[in-house]
Amino acid sequence: DDIVFCKVKKIEGTTVFLELEDNFPGTMVLSEVAAGRIRNLRQYVSPNKMVVCKILRLEKDHAELSLRRVTAKEREETLDNYKKERALRNMLKIIEENEEKIILKIKEEYSVSQFIEEAKTNQKIIEKFLSKENSKKLFEIISEKEGKEKRVEKRFSLKSLSEHGVTDIKEILNLQGAEIHYLGGSAFSISMKGKEFKQANSNLEKAIKEIEQKAKAKKALFEIKK
Repeated sequence: DDIVFCKVKKIEGTTVFLELEDNFPGTMVLSEVAAGRIRNLRQYVSPNKMVVCKILRLEKDHAELSLRRVTAKEREETLDNYKKERALRNMLKIIEENEEKIILKIKEEYSVSQFIEEAKTNQKIIEKFLSKENSKKLFEIISEKEGKEKRVEKRFSLKSLSEHGVTDIKEILNLQGAEIHYLGGSAFSISMKGKEFKQANSNLEKAIKEIEQKAKAKKALFEIKK
């Protein structure tokens, strides 16, 4: 039942061949890819795609995996841990440490997410794995990254055919906390900031919904650009 991050290697017949993080091979039958009939297999698995799977059974030479049994929460937590591990590797490279060796040691006691969370406020945690000098450097890097606000942005078009069009658009775009720029030709960009990307994105979605509702009330044309 362990949740693991895998890379799809190939698909042969009704079997998907994967590779776990430690290069251990895994296999998955098509019935474990998704529930029901699969119309487009590549939507779920394709060579070189990274996927979050659950281990069903562990054999001597491979793991039997499932994609469909992974919950949204499990997938989100695993992806978050993967991103944080990648970030930690980059931080360790900056201070010229053997990142692979250090991360393996950390994983014996903590998950990477737990380690980073505790290391934000407690340098002593880092000193269990690094020298005092390098612990201080890593603590400063983690603290600096934590202090930076995350920013997300989207583009949209907004057009009014009313005789009071300019006034209407100004009222529609009068939002608190949002940074909005006119790009020309009815095109705009909107961005929001937050301590975490998830928070910033949630704030952005709320702002966009408010613009959409105001535009509808003013009978203005609103469209999100991809």
